[in-house]
Amino acid sequence: MTSINALGGSTSAAAPAKSSGDTLDYSAFLQLLVAQMKMQDPTKPMDSAQYLGQLASFSQVEQSVSANAKLDRLLTSSALQIADAAVGRTVTSADGSVTGQVASVRITSEAPVATLTDGRELTLGAGIRIA
Repeated sequence: MTSINALGGSTSAAAPAKSSGDTLDYSAFLQLLVAQMKMQDPTKPMDSAQYLGQLASFSQVEQSVSANAKLDRLLTSSALQIADAAVGRTVTSADGSVTGQVASVRITSEAPVATLTDGRELTLGAGIRIA
């Protein structure tokens, strides 16, 4: 079976394209689709059902990327609201071992992290009390 690689060449053995997690990201999928369309023999076009399936897959990937971007913006907005609500207030950890007034808040990819006036840090996550 002949397959098309992303650089436009063909190989005789089909090897699945892999990235971390055995999935293709948006740009890799787009590169493969464009390379396949460029290398297609016009006298023997590919099966229209396969073509429509690939276009549907492309559309799903594009929608997933868009949804992920919107979710990232929503999470950032939520983290900023939490940060704004916490600065100057007293926070207590879920187990009650850390209590203090919030001097500043740093936004990380996992959760906002409050820096207390005494220099300790506390992740603003589940179970945190803000007073």
